[in-house]
Amino acid sequence: MATVLIVHEVDDVEHWLSSPKREEVFGPMGIRVRTFVDAERTQLVGLVVDDISDMDSCREAMGSEAAADAMRFDGVRPETLVMLVES
Repeated sequence: MATVLIVHEVDDVEHWLSSPKREEVFGPMGIRVRTFVDAERTQLVGLVVDDISDMDSCREAMGSEAAADAMRFDGVRPETLVMLVES
């Protein structure tokens, strides 16, 4: 199982934290997501995405229209997104 760290900025941290969209995108794949907020840079947030059984499917899901819609809904600033795969 793979683990990925995703970091990005959002427009509204509270909205992002309360959003059901992460579960809608990752839940059906059996992927667990933990959220993090930078205490000093108020718009910077992160996810630890665990239990990824198929990285190709995860990458495909991240590039899907459903994921793009979820990011728009969540106020994610896509140009700030960094995805790191555990080595």
